[in-house]
Amino acid sequence: MAQAFVNSKIQPGKVVVFIKPTCPYSRRAQELLSQLPFKQGLLEFVDITARGDTNEIQDCLQQLTGARTVPRVFIGQDCIGGCTELVNMHVKGELLTWLKQTGALQ
Repeated sequence: MAQAFVNSKIQPGKVVVFIKPTCPYSRRAQELLSQLPFKQGLLEFVDITARGDTNEIQDCLQQLTGARTVPRVFIGQDCIGGCTELVNMHVKGELLTWLKQTGALQ
């Protein structure tokens, strides 16, 4: 069930961030991405604590990405990592380039 839920969220052309609202790294990733001009519906923050299977979702993320920590940031079907990787990509200018290539930005 958790696997199907995670897979249903990860889609080409969309940015999905699996978060826990109490996690400071999740909040930082949300702040950074929320400042960018995404097209309607192409940025989604998924609160994994809103369901009853948080551990199972994190296990699934571990299998998919090699880490079960949040945030887990997916650009399209590629996981770029967590908050540190997201911030590093942004600082280097790579994040905007990648988001433009996927068609996620206005």
